[in-house]
Amino acid sequence: MVAETESVKVNVKPLADRVLVEAAPAEEKTSFGIIIPDTAKEKPQRGTVVAVGAGKKDEPLTVQVGDTVLYGKYAGTEITVDGKEYLIMRESDIFAIL
Repeated sequence: MVAETESVKVNVKPLADRVLVEAAPAEEKTSFGIIIPDTAKEKPQRGTVVAVGAGKKDEPLTVQVGDTVLYGKYAGTEITVDGKEYLIMRESDIFAIL
């Protein structure tokens, strides 16, 4: 099965309560206009849900494809699909839907 949003097609279907997230780009500048070098950029903690699993038997998933979510700094596992970086994580690693 292929997950699909407006501009993203992914040939990955997460299992059970797992969610595939495309991380938002890291900040390039501070609010004062100072450019942040690559070595000092922090990992983003926000992203867009690209694909979702079916959920557990008694626990359906609350996030949907296209939701913007906040997650822990070290949540999930980084994977590369068709040359693009994604995070795959359990729904419980997601803190909020924006």
